[in-house]
Amino acid sequence: SLDFNPLKDTLTAEDGSELSLSDPFGDGLPANGFDPGEDTYQAPPADGSAVNVDVAPTSDRLQLLTPFDKWIGSDLTNMRILIKVEGKCTTDHISAAGPWLKYRGHLENISNNLLITAINSENKEMNTVKNQETGAYGGVPDVARQYRDAGTNWVVFGDENYGEGSSREHAALEPRFLGGRAIIVKSFARIHETNLKKQGMLPLTFNNKADYELVQPTDKVAITGLEDFLPGKALNCVLSHADGSSDTIVLDHTFNEQQIEWFKAGSALNRMKEKAAASS
Repeated sequence: SLDFNPLKDTLTAEDGSELSLSDPFGDGLPANGFDPGEDTYQAPPADGSAVNVDVAPTSDRLQLLTPFDKWIGSDLTNMRILIKVEGKCTTDHISAAGPWLKYRGHLENISNNLLITAINSENKEMNTVKNQETGAYGGVPDVARQYRDAGTNWVVFGDENYGEGSSREHAALEPRFLGGRAIIVKSFARIHETNLKKQGMLPLTFNNKADYELVQPTDKVAITGLEDFLPGKALNCVLSHADGSSDTIVLDHTFNEQQIEWFKAGSALNRMKEKAAASS
C-alpha cells in the first residue's frame, strides 16, 4: 500500500517470515569517470574560402543553394497572383510536414508542397490555380515554377493570421525559392512574418482589410514606394484589372531599418555576407 515505508517496514513471505529490503546502493558517478569516446572534431580552417562542400548531384535529400537575388532597386511591377488564399492558412498549409520533412535539406524537392492544402478563393479548391499567362490550371508549386522560369514575379494574397502554427523556416524559404516577392494579407502570425523578411520577401498587410475583396485572380500587381522604403512608411499596391480598370490600395509593414537592409540585399544571409566582406 501507499503506507509502506521500504526503509523501515518489512514484507511477509509465504512461509510467514519477515524480510526487509536492502538499502539502495550504486555509484553516483563512475569511479573511473566517463568514457571519453573518440575525438572526431575537426576544427575549421582559419580561412574557409577555398573549402568546397560536395553533395552528390543525384541526392534527393541534400541540395546546395545559391544566394537569392537582390532587390532590383525600383518598384516591383507586372507581378502575377499565384493564389488568393481564403480562410485559415497555417504553416502546415504553406509547407506541409509528415513525409515532406525528409526533403528539408533539398529546397527544390520540399518546395513541391508549397500551399498545396490552401484554399484558392477563385474555385474553392486545393492545389488548383490558373497560370494567368498560359490559361492552364496546375498545382500551386507547378504554376509558381512556371512563373519563375518565365521570369514572372508573383505574389500571394491571404486572410487573417497568415502563417500561424509552427515556426518552420521552409514556409518562408519555399515561396522565395519559387519566385515569390510579396505576401499580402489581412494579418500575420508574428514569427512567420519575420521569417519572410529574413528570406528577402515583403510581408505586407492591408491598411483596409476590406481591400482583400478588390483582388481578382487575373490582376497584375505592382508594389510602389520601394525606392523610399522606410520604417513606418506605408507602401502602395496597384491592382491592374483585366477590364482595364485599376485600384490602388495602401499596404502597411513592420520592417525596421535592419530588416529593410535584408530586403535590399536579398536576404538576411546575403546582408551578413556583405557586412563580413566589408569588414575584412
